[in-house]
Amino acid sequence: MNKIFYFILIPVFAFCSSGNGDYDIVPRTINFLIFFAILYYLLAKPFKEFYKNRINSISFKLENIQKKLLDSKNKKLESMKKLENAKLESANAIAMAKQEAQTISENIKNEAKEEILLLEKHFEDRKSYEIKKMKKDLINKIIFDLFKDDSLNLSQEDMINIVFKKVS
Repeated sequence: MNKIFYFILIPVFAFCSSGNGDYDIVPRTINFLIFFAILYYLLAKPFKEFYKNRINSISFKLENIQKKLLDSKNKKLESMKKLENAKLESANAIAMAKQEAQTISENIKNEAKEEILLLEKHFEDRKSYEIKKMKKDLINKIIFDLFKDDSLNLSQEDMINIVFKKVS
């Protein structure tokens, strides 16, 4: 209300201060008020719509920005969770790989020990086989030499006893 009052009084004071003797302040003021009313009638609605549209577009942009910000925060939290899960999975994978490596190492050691024991047993079997073979060959040679030598007068019964003792 005060603004309209000042808006009307400014032209009144401007016309009153003129040096002419004719004071047509009343018609000029009425003309100014009519002009102002027509101007207000013609321009008020477009200006109001313009400002409403401007306010709405700014609020729409602000809402979009806030939504994008919220989405980016959610994506950031999601990626942080995925990163933490990936870190946990990698730590689990490393621990599992170490455990598997240790298990494989123990299996290889056990297999090597079993193979060594098997080789030792095979060596002992082979050694005893070779010892028996050498004894047999030695006995065969001695017996062959004994039978070959005619100076020994062995009876057939003595020879059979010798052969049977050799076998047992």
